[in-house]
Amino acid sequence: MSSGDDIIISAEAVIRLDDLSESFVRASGPGGQNVNKVATAVQLRFDAANAPGLSERVRARVIRLAGQRATKDGVVVIEADRFRTQERNRADARERLTALVARAAEPPPPPRKKTKPSKGAVERRLKEKAGRSTVKKLRGRVERD
Repeated sequence: MSSGDDIIISAEAVIRLDDLSESFVRASGPGGQNVNKVATAVQLRFDAANAPGLSERVRARVIRLAGQRATKDGVVVIEADRFRTQERNRADARERLTALVARAAEPPPPPRKKTKPSKGAVERRLKEKAGRSTVKKLRGRVERD
């Protein structure tokens, strides 16, 4: 079913290379005279909405975490043009996609446990409040008898 080149992130998240499509475009930035001639920037597309390697929870989180990088159809588009070579940009785009899916595959945080302050802490707080109250009352005008 899956080849050895698949990117396995967790039990719930596997990126199959068949689900990725890459296109190369001209990049802005470093490259000298080469920048106008060679298409070194990578546009990596990952159809997260239809990827069989993602569980429903991870799929929804990937699309949500991708934000602007996800299309309405659930395709995540990552553009990489940091480097001068096509290979390094391709690796960079795949690393960024892997990081995004790994973040989405993290288990949800455990629910918050409600705690109560101890009786001693409540008493200390009320005693402190009463003390502050008296200090502030004493700041008022002095009444003559």
